[in-house]
Amino acid sequence: MTYKIFVDGQEGTTGLKIHDYLSKISDIEVIEIASDQRKDYETRKALINEADLVFLCLPDDASRDSVSMVTNHTTKIIDASTAFRTNDEWTYGLPELHKNQRENIRNSSRVSVPGCHATGFILAIQPLVAEGIIPKEYRTSCYSLTGYSGGGKKLISEYKNTNRDELFAPRPYGLNLNHKHLPEMQRYTGLHTAPLFTPIVGNYYQGDAVTIPLFPSLFTKQVSARDIQELLAAYYQDERFIRVMPYESEAYLEDGFFNLTQCNHTNYLDIFVFGHNDEVLLTTRFDNLGKGASGAAIQNMNIMLGFDEGEGLE
Repeated sequence: MTYKIFVDGQEGTTGLKIHDYLSKISDIEVIEIASDQRKDYETRKALINEADLVFLCLPDDASRDSVSMVTNHTTKIIDASTAFRTNDEWTYGLPELHKNQRENIRNSSRVSVPGCHATGFILAIQPLVAEGIIPKEYRTSCYSLTGYSGGGKKLISEYKNTNRDELFAPRPYGLNLNHKHLPEMQRYTGLHTAPLFTPIVGNYYQGDAVTIPLFPSLFTKQVSARDIQELLAAYYQDERFIRVMPYESEAYLEDGFFNLTQCNHTNYLDIFVFGHNDEVLLTTRFDNLGKGASGAAIQNMNIMLGFDEGEGLE
């Protein structure tokens, strides 16, 4: 069977990358909209309802508008915005979240792609909360260093076309502590409160590393950094795109430095555990355009349409 796929927002960073992935997949027909009609309501509505599956690569309000255009009971939607990530009527598109999540995605017609920072945080923390090691009332913090492609066309243009001195240094942002990923970071880890989260954009195109400090003295169970690595390794042992690195992770450093771009152009997410009995540092590494956005969207599409989960991603 050939499925018709439409990307609403095909000219944005996420939409372009999704098109790139789709070009590698058989049994699909990509429906495209002419550039001069991409904001025409009736044209978009017709294409959305013609498609078997629609990717929404739009701002939140525009995504809500697109969903309201669906007039049938068959078109499936994968939304890459923040609009529906904590909506009970939508399925959170993180297949590795828990053992039932793939089935939830497979049976859903409305799936929301997780945020990039949220993906790295949730996959590191959720198993520890689920296993009763981190208490739900634990107050977490984390920071994320990411490439400027995550900011979309405007930020990409700013970095590529200007030579301002301040752009050469990493720039923390979201300092009002109200980042749009916080609700999903709290909800899907099971924590009672969202983390104190500091995102940082660096002067490079893509690649993300989310780092979370933890203090075992505040855990419910007595565990070491090595114990946490072993737990995470067992939890994700059957996952295709999650790699838990050996506890002796220093062997994966380069002269003591962490290379956060080694998952670029893949859908992999690597989890590192550093530390000892008293302090633990979790770091997740992934491509903010891959597992952090477009790759995750394609992974969800494959599950929803019954394709091999790695189709177009490997």
